[in-house]
Amino acid sequence: MTAVLECTGITKRFGQLAAVDDVTLTIDRGARHALIGPNGAGKSTLFNLLAGTLRPTSGRIVLDGRDVTGKSDAWRSRAGLAKTFQHSSLFQSLSVADNVAIAAQRVSGDGLRLRRSARSCPDVDRCVDRCLQQTGLSERSGSRVSDLSHGERRQLEVAVALATEPTLLLLDEPTAGMSAAESDRFAHLVESLPKEVTVLLIEHDLDVVFRLASRISVLHLGRLLADGPPADIRADEQVQAAYLGTGATEELFLPAVGT
Repeated sequence: MTAVLECTGITKRFGQLAAVDDVTLTIDRGARHALIGPNGAGKSTLFNLLAGTLRPTSGRIVLDGRDVTGKSDAWRSRAGLAKTFQHSSLFQSLSVADNVAIAAQRVSGDGLRLRRSARSCPDVDRCVDRCLQQTGLSERSGSRVSDLSHGERRQLEVAVALATEPTLLLLDEPTAGMSAAESDRFAHLVESLPKEVTVLLIEHDLDVVFRLASRISVLHLGRLLADGPPADIRADEQVQAAYLGTGATEELFLPAVGT
């Protein structure tokens, strides 16, 4: 299996503090890969390094075979990397469909205009309809973003990301603030994404992580503590110690029933 993203020796220092310290990581094409760790582990910093909103102090990042270490977040977006952040960046006063259309127009080269009729802009409208269907928002297409629930806004952020036709989708704490029902719907959404879209999920909800991930990487104090399939991460004593020291429950790391 070929890698869609490779990080080699990534380090980010803020003065004397190494927020990310010599991290080497590979994300396989088509994977559902989770990045976890206790608070302060460096997850958000690493996310921003991968997304291009921060530059590493040292190390190398390769996206789909191209060295993007010095490239901007906009360049990486055009190269196939899409992302959602902890804090929403949606246009609150516009409709659900218009938010997706703006992203689709960037790809189509149609120009940043509000959604027109399908007759005058068929490619963008087809993309909007497809992305809303994939994320369960077809019935909310005409609603203003400000009228959506928190969970629906998270779904819309994924729809906007999908409209850019990404190869790699980065999700930063997507279920933060969600109810149990909203988290379940969001997990189902990720499960239903096309296999050609690789997903890197940074997530605090370990139930969601172990439900979705085919591989898990664990950060602790800025360094990569463990990396492997979920069963190995559950059984890793170093991972258990890192989490149990922050109040996580032991049951999350016990083998699943029947395994």
